Amino acid sequence: MLKRIPLLILAAAAIAGCRSQYDALLNSNDVDTKYAAAFKYYDKHKYQKAASLFESMSVQVGGTEREDTVLYYWGLSNYYYKDYYTAEANFAKFVQTFPRSPFTENARFLRIECLYRQTLRWELDQKNTYTCLNAINEFNKDYPDNSYKDECLPIVKTLNDRLDRKAYEAAKLYYTMEDYKAARVALKNVLKDDSENIYREDILYYIAMASYKYAQNSVQSKQKDRYMTFEDDYMNFVSEIPDSPYRRQLDNNYARAQKALGKFNGVTLSGAAEKAKLSSRDKADLKAEKQEEKAAARNAKKASRKDKTGNY
Repeated sequence: MLKRIPLLILAAAAIAGCRSQYDALLNSNDVDTKYAAAFKYYDKHKYQKAASLFESMSVQVGGTEREDTVLYYWGLSNYYYKDYYTAEANFAKFVQTFPRSPFTENARFLRIECLYRQTLRWELDQKNTYTCLNAINEFNKDYPDNSYKDECLPIVKTLNDRLDRKAYEAAKLYYTMEDYKAARVALKNVLKDDSENIYREDILYYIAMASYKYAQNSVQSKQKDRYMTFEDDYMNFVSEIPDSPYRRQLDNNYARAQKALGKFNGVTLSGAAEKAKLSSRDKADLKAEKQEEKAAARNAKKASRKDKTGNY
């Protein structure tokens, strides 16, 4: 154990020496040496040290031909080090300062990735989501033939789905709070703003349910007009999504609304459709039975003739 102590001391001294050497380099005004060392650390995937060196050079190389390279690799080092906030700021500054650099297209896409990684769950603030979507739109507009389209598509879908969820849940909250009048208005506004919301079926369902419950809870003198509003919402839903799993509940509510309006005939739309299916099935079965009876009669007649003559 005692023999190992000098070795540990030597190792510690070596590490301290390396640190003091790096610190001296970091504080040095020798741009050429620092520039070469920064790329050496970058190539060895020591991105934090590379980022610090590129940052320390950013002022020294200002106005020189190395300025765009240093700023770009500073952002790139932070990106690979997963410091996305700093990387995004660096790429944004780079794009603004060097709009025609050969690194610009890649820097703009990497900024999009940094923005995407800063977006939050649908329940939280979506400011970064909108910023990221706007950056993608501008990027595709400025670079219509860019090579990153396939990588941008899933980002756009994820972010749009997140916004759809936030809009839907915010409107549905009124329904949960049993403010059915406000719920119907809020849910309809969601579809007005975005008719292709991925929760469209759920939204249409809650619109119909909100109008039904609003009518059901109203004073009798106002129920008629409000049940008629529900009828419109119900017809709108079933005409668009006839096979929805929500259909049975809405059919039952429709029957109750019809009864309240004095128009119930004992058969819901889905019941009538089911009855029509059964009638068609009964007709088909009856036809098949008649064909079987005719075939059996023919076979019996042939068998009778064979018994008498020994042949057909």
